[in-house]
Amino acid sequence: MTHQTILVLDFGSQYTQLIARRLRELAVYSEVVPWHEPAGQILARAPAGIILSGGPRSVRDAGAPRCGRAVLEAGVPVLGICYGMQVMTDLLGGQVEAAPHREYGPATVRVAEPRGAVFDGLPASMEVWASHGDLVASAPPGFRVAATSANAPVAAMEDAGRRLYGLLFHPEVAHSPHGAEMLRRFAYVICGCRGDWNIGAYVDEAVAGIRAQVGGGRVICGLSGGVDSTVAALLMHRAVGGRLTCVFVDNGVLRLDEAAQVKRRLAEKYALPVVAVDAAERFLAALAGVTDPEQKRKIIGRVFIEVFDEEAVRLGGFDFLGQGTLYPDVIESVSVIGPSAPIKSHHNVGGLPETMRLTLVEPLRQLFKDEVRALGRAIGLDEEFVARQPFPGPGLAVRVIGEVTRERLDLLRRADAVVVDEMKRQGWYGRLWQSFAVLLPVRSVGVMGDERTYEATIAVRAVESRDGMTADWARLPHDLLATLSARLVNEVPGVNRVVYDVSSKPPSTIEWE
Repeated sequence: MTHQTILVLDFGSQYTQLIARRLRELAVYSEVVPWHEPAGQILARAPAGIILSGGPRSVRDAGAPRCGRAVLEAGVPVLGICYGMQVMTDLLGGQVEAAPHREYGPATVRVAEPRGAVFDGLPASMEVWASHGDLVASAPPGFRVAATSANAPVAAMEDAGRRLYGLLFHPEVAHSPHGAEMLRRFAYVICGCRGDWNIGAYVDEAVAGIRAQVGGGRVICGLSGGVDSTVAALLMHRAVGGRLTCVFVDNGVLRLDEAAQVKRRLAEKYALPVVAVDAAERFLAALAGVTDPEQKRKIIGRVFIEVFDEEAVRLGGFDFLGQGTLYPDVIESVSVIGPSAPIKSHHNVGGLPETMRLTLVEPLRQLFKDEVRALGRAIGLDEEFVARQPFPGPGLAVRVIGEVTRERLDLLRRADAVVVDEMKRQGWYGRLWQSFAVLLPVRSVGVMGDERTYEATIAVRAVESRDGMTADWARLPHDLLATLSARLVNEVPGVNRVVYDVSSKPPSTIEWE
């Protein structure tokens, strides 16, 4: 099926794929393409609209990325966001200058009258999320100023005749409360989209894509028991049937009793062909003495692939390796589609050896977590799996800060089980994006039973988020925090202090490593 498509030109913003995700939420299909894609190829796809993303560069820099001017002159509606608006300004004869005061974080924009198509029906003054060090000093010829802010004389601009629009802030992030409506108006009012995209359609297209890629080959799929790998496995099973073999690797850094639970549920409940491999000692030996978080991730990725290579040979030879890689894993690791700045590597994408003998099949690579959950529901996955909180690919290895040892892992497993149990018991588990324990490399003095102790510190992390790209620390009730602290100290031997993390993303990440 051919969908009406809005293409997002990626200039390197960490939020680029979030723009596409917001459009998909609005039932409008969207894809991300690199900024240097030739204008002819972009326009040959007959997009309903084009969005120029934000980016970390300044258009005043030598060699700063710019799209072809033909993209702006083809009559296709174009929306420039932040850096994308500055590119539009620069290409069409406006003026971009360094801002005297950089805007990063909340800002207030005031909409100019008469209202343009993007702002029609919205409040005259709105909070938005800004992130720019340059400003548009003067809009290009033919444009009118559509909104201003305290630090930006041109916070938004438009040339309705040529259907060109610019926003010097990020409507795609949750911190811009009216941003989704701005994107909806661009897609439906300006681009004329009818909304022909839904996750149910993606099921059929993903299955067809897997079949086309795999052909008559055999697939070995990595199963962790989480929603991502489970959904990916079910899609692959639907696509290739008996030519799929799922392998569950106990890497020694899983949660309490997780290995036994995963093997039982996936094999019995979903009839997936699962082979279990106990490689815990191998992973722990490779991690011995390692404290750097990037090294941990890369070691786990390397051993993970080594195990799969060996299993593929032992089981008779496979052509493809299936993984549940999601886009947040990709965009924070390497620039795959555009020039996005890397933040950290992920085990699915950051540790693959150049000599790996298997070709990757990643049907979820362009999706966000909440899209995968919707996909899971569409293919009949139980709510127990669908609603499970995200768990890092490198497991508890990146929640044990410092060296990973069996003793420290066992302590953290008990602590993690307490946090999960209490969050579920008090009705918070389903309300949070993630909630978990972190074992810090800190020991402190305490008093227990009238005796001095010198034991470990547990940090509790709980965040609210829509997609994992941005997150805010959860304002948990004090009584809940008190209960958590008491249970952790009383039920987990070796813990005498509990702290609560009140950092948001950005500037922090959700995981500590």
